[in-house]
Amino acid sequence: MSDLVLGRLNLRETFSLSETASGDGRSMSVEGKEVTPLISRAELLERMEGALGLVGALVPVRWSEKSERDGYYTITNASADYTDRFAQRLAWVTWKLSLRRHGADSDVDLESRLTGARRANDFSLSGERWHAPPPGHYAYHTGSTLPSTMTRATTDGLITVYRGLPAGVSPRWGCPAGDYMRGRARILSAGFERVGAGYRVAVDGWELSNGLVRVRPLLAGGSLEVASFAGGVWRPRAWWVSVGSTLVERFESATVLRNDPEQCIVRLVEHRSPVGRAVLDLTLRRGSRFVEGYLQRGDSGTLSVYLASAESLTDGTSYVVRSTNDADGNRVTAGSARNFDPHANGGLVKTSATAMDFYLGTVAGGSSAVSGDQATHLRDQYIGVLPETTGVVRR
Repeated sequence: MSDLVLGRLNLRETFSLSETASGDGRSMSVEGKEVTPLISRAELLERMEGALGLVGALVPVRWSEKSERDGYYTITNASADYTDRFAQRLAWVTWKLSLRRHGADSDVDLESRLTGARRANDFSLSGERWHAPPPGHYAYHTGSTLPSTMTRATTDGLITVYRGLPAGVSPRWGCPAGDYMRGRARILSAGFERVGAGYRVAVDGWELSNGLVRVRPLLAGGSLEVASFAGGVWRPRAWWVSVGSTLVERFESATVLRNDPEQCIVRLVEHRSPVGRAVLDLTLRRGSRFVEGYLQRGDSGTLSVYLASAESLTDGTSYVVRSTNDADGNRVTAGSARNFDPHANGGLVKTSATAMDFYLGTVAGGSSAVSGDQATHLRDQYIGVLPETTGVVRR
């Protein structure tokens, strides 16, 4: 069976398509059918949700049999009809997609629109502007000022991180359609990689990953597992999230706020007794060595994030880091843009507060970490990171 691949989503390739040319460029419409039992009912529903979740997204599109149409498209409209014949154990989804064609990957540049300002902080830090396009990109352009580069080994191969980007510049770069999704930030739930947002997420079975950092919920011994990909394997650590004197043993809901290749955000909510709630937003960006968190409570009090198994961390300016290498040769680190107290277990505590920002990561290589992966560099990257959206421009 031939595949039609639209970003994260695989559909059955259709026999025909319709293209229209106008003064605004080319548009295309495709439609098809997904059928159970050829695929499982769970996968059928995932494909339906995925097709609807693509609306507004810029995606690389690849055909198995019509490769001359491969390239970059924006999904402008989608519909899906679901039919379930319970008695026959037969179900199908008929989907329709409208796409605006930008061009083949040899005709267009991707433009990373980095907007906003550095993260406000209490330490007079300027931070570092940085950016990580997918592995396999080429011809990275920032004008007359050239950034420095480093590479990080991910589960999708080596990713290049550009450091010291000039202010006010939106980098442009080329990328084969088949490479665009490598190194992406992604959200998995119930064994499927999710497409778009606005759907239910398995509260005990989600995963946030970018090939460098992996975050999962824990059902015992911690609130979250944060693993770093270092030395070719995942190195997990358990972290507690605490609101007041109460440990968050299980979040009660998980919601996807953003789900793009360059950035994913998951919102976790937990009730507080006798009334109220705690909210934790987790952000992961392509190419990042750390997960970003924003923890909130309704009233003013203590907020903390710390290691479930205590480690000795040294207090630096706006961060804490293990003072010696662990058994794997790495060093755990955490930090915040705002004033905090170091936690005795290794982590952060903020008192008399309604919110606390933080990051959790690993100094890969420990005392031998390369430039860009050292603790102060990770802190600067957290302070200096900018919101990113990706657009397409003709060459």
